[in-house]
Amino acid sequence: MKLGKITAFALTTALGTTSVFAAGDEDRTGWPESFTVGTASQGGTYFAYGSGWANLVADELGITGGGEVTGGPMQNMALVHTGEAQFGMTTMGPAAESLAGTNPIAPGLQMTNACAMFPMYQTPFSVTALASSGIESIADIPDGARIGFGPAGSTSDTYFPRMMEELGVKFERRNGGWSDLGGQLQDGLLDVIAFAAGVPVPAVSQLEVQTDVNIIEFTEEEQAKIMEAFPVSAFEIKADTYTTLEAPARSVSMWNFTIANCDLPESFVYAVVDTVMSDNERMQGIHRAAASTLPENWDKNKVMMWHPGAAKWFVENAGADIPADKIFSK
Repeated sequence: MKLGKITAFALTTALGTTSVFAAGDEDRTGWPESFTVGTASQGGTYFAYGSGWANLVADELGITGGGEVTGGPMQNMALVHTGEAQFGMTTMGPAAESLAGTNPIAPGLQMTNACAMFPMYQTPFSVTALASSGIESIADIPDGARIGFGPAGSTSDTYFPRMMEELGVKFERRNGGWSDLGGQLQDGLLDVIAFAAGVPVPAVSQLEVQTDVNIIEFTEEEQAKIMEAFPVSAFEIKADTYTTLEAPARSVSMWNFTIANCDLPESFVYAVVDTVMSDNERMQGIHRAAASTLPENWDKNKVMMWHPGAAKWFVENAGADIPADKIFSK
């Protein structure tokens, strides 16, 4: 099943390695010659974060691999389930829908061959408008506002329109890549962009360099209403995330996990997890959102079965208590 993959494959080859797994002493039986990581559109956190750790793993393990532009979490679940991509990235909401067979890409298909690999970070839901618009709160968004929600089928597009409806906002829905929507906001073609992405969102950071923006927080009442209706948690966007912010911004968030095709060799996935999780400072050099890519956050997976190689790493290195019935087996 081809899912319209966009050719933006950031391939790398190993020039030198420092990882124990690169020494070639471990059993590499069944390891693929190359791998892909399904990310999302360019200009978003998934693409920067995913391409970064893909290149890191390729360098450390001495195999070819890279990040690929996709439609985001829903498509990544499908790509990994079918094996068209070895790895991907998803949020817990789309993962749950995919496992239940309600992924809009393939309705009725329970995507149970996509397994949890390692925790990434929380995805905050944030709203941005031009300062010149006068929109400073959710209540200020006028009826019929043109709102860009990100790529069709993304976490943002799946949940943010529902959240806006829950808060009584009436809008015209627009979709597109993060960078494209940021450009449309700057050009006056959109009134608001509502992004669910790890912060700082590159497209928003670029916007505030070029023009004055308002990063709009939820009120306490709005935050509570959304948390009651959707699988999200309270979150604060730190003031130093964007130059525009003078104080933390109240938001909500959803956890992100990387996923692996469940049929990949245990030793391969163990080596990938070890490479990513063993040096958080190096991961933060890829993207600041990786500050939450920590072993102790293994327990944030409440939805997916664990890949055996990933489960083994977290049990051995993070003291994880993962029940046997939560680990994938044939």
